[in-house]
Amino acid sequence: MTTTVETPLLAVRDLRVDFTGPHGPVPAVRGVDLTLRRGETLGIVGESGSGKSVTALSVLGLLPGTARVSGSVRLDGRELVGLPGRELAAIRGRRVAMVFQDPLSAFTPVYRIGDQIAEAVRIHQDVDKAAARRRAVELLDLVGIPAPDRALDSYPHEFSGGMRQRAMIAMAVANEPDILLADEPTTALDVTIQAQVLDVLRTAQRETGAALVLVSHDLGVIAGTADRVAVMYAGRVVETAEVDELFAAPRHPYTLGLIGALPRLDGSGGALVPVPGAPAPMAELPPGCPFAARCPLAEERCTAAEPALEGTPEPAREGAASAGRASAGPASERAASAGPGEHLAACVRSAELAERRPAPGEVYPVPELPAPVAGGDRASRAPVLSVSGLGKTFPLLKGTVFKRKVGEVYAVDGVDLDLREGETLGLVGESGSGKSTTLFELLKLGAPETGRIELLGRDTARLTRAEAHRLRAGLQIVFQDPMASLDPRMPIGDIIAEPLRAQHAPHEEIARRVPELLRQVGLDPEHTERYPHQFSGGQRQRVSIARALAVRPKLLVLDEPVSALDVSIQAGVLNLLQSLKAELGLSYLFVSHDLSVIRHLADRVSVMYLGRTVEQGEVSAVFDRPRHPYTRALLSAVPLPDPAAERARDRILLAGDPPSPTERRTGCAFRTRCPLYARLPETARVRCERERPALDADRAGADHQAACHHPEAAAS
Repeated sequence: MTTTVETPLLAVRDLRVDFTGPHGPVPAVRGVDLTLRRGETLGIVGESGSGKSVTALSVLGLLPGTARVSGSVRLDGRELVGLPGRELAAIRGRRVAMVFQDPLSAFTPVYRIGDQIAEAVRIHQDVDKAAARRRAVELLDLVGIPAPDRALDSYPHEFSGGMRQRAMIAMAVANEPDILLADEPTTALDVTIQAQVLDVLRTAQRETGAALVLVSHDLGVIAGTADRVAVMYAGRVVETAEVDELFAAPRHPYTLGLIGALPRLDGSGGALVPVPGAPAPMAELPPGCPFAARCPLAEERCTAAEPALEGTPEPAREGAASAGRASAGPASERAASAGPGEHLAACVRSAELAERRPAPGEVYPVPELPAPVAGGDRASRAPVLSVSGLGKTFPLLKGTVFKRKVGEVYAVDGVDLDLREGETLGLVGESGSGKSTTLFELLKLGAPETGRIELLGRDTARLTRAEAHRLRAGLQIVFQDPMASLDPRMPIGDIIAEPLRAQHAPHEEIARRVPELLRQVGLDPEHTERYPHQFSGGQRQRVSIARALAVRPKLLVLDEPVSALDVSIQAGVLNLLQSLKAELGLSYLFVSHDLSVIRHLADRVSVMYLGRTVEQGEVSAVFDRPRHPYTRALLSAVPLPDPAAERARDRILLAGDPPSPTERRTGCAFRTRCPLYARLPETARVRCERERPALDADRAGADHQAACHHPEAAAS
């Protein structure tokens, strides 16, 4: 009996991409092999600069003129590399479509959304304008855009980020392509909008039967979406396997490190597993395995030659037959024809990892975190920050030359915070919930528009300018992007010394304190004369932390401090923050959109929606037993880096985007998106519509408050 081998829909073989640089070609992709079958979802993961996006863009020939592409990319057996531009244009959008990371820059800003989708239809189909417009309405309806017939006439800037990404998916599936290439489609989105977009991608894939290539740095997204995964490092695929197998038993130390570095929503805190060092520049790759310098399992043979991507014999418990299949044939043939069940890794010790199945902490050194300085129960600790009823509005202006006020933006409309000595308070919520405005009001150290702020026992409304200046040393901030917050013209020694000089510290103290701070954050004191651009992203953030610690603050405000970092670098910074908090007795106000980071780092959490605090309490209580439906939706939308757990979870998809903050709504502001409100009887809805819920503790009297009229129903 002859077995028919299915021809892959997309076959990438020995793909190489070099970019022309001032000192010669710089490799970006170095011999990538990928196979995509019909209806399959292939996830591609790796750190920034690993070649993920370049690989995806090279499939459609979308790289700039400075790129030189070699190798083979075959679509249904047809070679795409070297194809004339006119023939390649006929394939783009028709056979293979792209969903870009930033839809605002991908859409043309001066054309309406409907016109752009209709144009994509008419380029590949022989239909008139009216038929193309009707098709555009159908597509916007498919991806969940409200009132699609009216949305057609909107411009890209009039859509929210989530709506733009859904419209981008609508345009991508307009001609029912065979392949969807999604390049980081959820990176800049809130977790609730991310869940919506991923659901839309699944719907589009189901309706069109397309195969999906999903490029992402988020292993949780990949775990819940992909059938197979390819892990890239330094321009190569270093491991590929079915998603369950790869997460359960990774065979490359890099994959193992990525999984161990992730904070998890279902985790228990403690130190994360950091991957040491940073990727080498692609123009300066060392001989042998490019990961060897960061690998705890590296040995002499790792630097002799770069390992090939090949299968390893399966452990004895899985049967000798599978071991024979895995090791059969030359390495290049096995990599090129990797079947759905094969597990390939580019590591000389992959067989050992397959046999041992070690946990990340058994391979990578995990730092021991010091015991916290602050002890005793919470009530006995001194208050560091107390906020009650905080409000802030901004005028809504209209007119070009003569501005006139036409309304107000209710940016913050009832925020309550309570932070004690030695605690970390996490502040979470979607974009536009008022988190940043709350921080600005705290850092202003002045009288708030409404409400009360007490910092280190002082009412900020009663501070004189001199008192506010002295109190400023007790409150410091670490910003999200260290490259933007560090002066590029100053060496880091001067950057760290700047707060000390502002406080008129003696020169002797500054000379002693700067090297001490660099050692404290894990940097070399000999590097004080280096400039910010000479450091990696994680090192720059450590410089920012050192600068914030220079004046010995009591409270550190951390505004998304790890969101711009790769997960392997993020783990080291989070471990550092935990260590500094324990050693110095610091308190943190930690703002983040990543609830997994909050679960890992925070003691307490405050959830904001549309300028209000809707739930707060101890992290374990809020995350394990949420009492507000918004918190439940947020938590359900956070992906877990565990394929089996992801498939078993119930997802709560919120409808649409948050309402405009220009309207101060009566009753509960969340009811327009609340899944609980939709299930309530008409008599119970009246209270939600007319009465604004107060922040009340649960009946057991525990320190867990929620602003919901039906908290028991929300918790069930």
